[in-house]
Amino acid sequence: MQNDIFIGIDLGTSGARAIAIDKDQAVIAEGKSGLADHGTDHRDPAIWRATVFTALSSVTKAIERTYIKAIAIDGTSGSMLPIDAEGTPLAQAHMYNDPCEVSEIIDIIARTAPLESAAHGATSGAAKALLFQTLAPNAHQIVHQADWLTGQFCGIYASDDNNALKTGYDSVTRNWPDWMEKAGIDRARLPEVNEPGTSIGPIQRQIADQFDLPRSTLIVSGTTDGCAAFLATGASQPGDGVTSIGTTLILKIISEKPIFDPTSGIYSHRLLGNWLAGGASNTGAGVLLNHFTLDEITVLSAQIDPGIRLGLDYYPLSKPGERFPVSDPDFQPRLTPRPERDVDFLHAMFEGIAEIEKCAYSKLTALGAPALNSIRTVGGAANNDTLTKIREARLTLHSSNPAHVEAAYGTALLAKRGAKG
Repeated sequence: MQNDIFIGIDLGTSGARAIAIDKDQAVIAEGKSGLADHGTDHRDPAIWRATVFTALSSVTKAIERTYIKAIAIDGTSGSMLPIDAEGTPLAQAHMYNDPCEVSEIIDIIARTAPLESAAHGATSGAAKALLFQTLAPNAHQIVHQADWLTGQFCGIYASDDNNALKTGYDSVTRNWPDWMEKAGIDRARLPEVNEPGTSIGPIQRQIADQFDLPRSTLIVSGTTDGCAAFLATGASQPGDGVTSIGTTLILKIISEKPIFDPTSGIYSHRLLGNWLAGGASNTGAGVLLNHFTLDEITVLSAQIDPGIRLGLDYYPLSKPGERFPVSDPDFQPRLTPRPERDVDFLHAMFEGIAEIEKCAYSKLTALGAPALNSIRTVGGAANNDTLTKIREARLTLHSSNPAHVEAAYGTALLAKRGAKG
């Protein structure tokens, strides 16, 4: 493996990024391409394909292609489309945030799916699968975005545990469960599911020739963009946690056993022999931006003494409703009393976010996850040193720097895993 190269490709909401790593997991080249560079309809799989191919072309120009051993791809969780036996799309794709507007479908899944299943909700893959059975009744398969892109490289439209989770796949028993038939979902149309990082097969000859790649290049099962981003941080051992503070707060911890608790909004992804247990809270930078501009947050943060605790017991939310560490659509924000000084108001919201994070990790531990022993932070708010110090004080743990912040790096690690067999 002296000169072996592994490529990960991430297709996110705005474009694709490709990263090539060597045997020591060092980045040796990067390439990217925007969806908007190829068209305006982000639901068009042809635009996905063109975007991914352009990013791949860009990264391969900077490396010795004869050493490329494997490629893996991640996509947005819950984005799906129906295809024929040759992989041709039969209807417009439905994206991760496109809700199913047929209430009967949502009701059927609510009645038949176990409470702990991730298939519940209007944006779930299960809802999309049922909908596509009506919109494309002759579909050979109904696949996820990453499945379809992977199939464009190897001709096999298989999925992975992580993308399949919200479509109803049971990662514990490793099958499409019986309740799906009761709901009317034709399991025969759903893809075979592999663990992320599993070799699916060699690249198709015409694709290898198009990019001047070795015909022995392996195509490896990928994951969701969120799980890829987790892997990219370098978290790898039970007890390693990753908190993403963007518009919302998302956190996961590596656990040796799966944890599913719908009353707390907790679900688990199978990954690299362990499980990623966690959930997403509606708190985060979004609520901060309801009250302050980015510049104001920067200026006020510099005036906060993180060693002083105000203790106003805030629960910062933009509107009623919380997902994790409690799942309650009527959960009320707490942003009073409002201090006279803006700096104290921001300080109190920082403390509220830190307390929610602490409660979330504590909830995971109480349900069987290991105690948090390391924390890596990603997302825009990760750059706010004041918030970081307040969070570290509540968690009684110092942050570790992420190995990388691009999901494509995590997917490249899966490519390397798949190439090793």
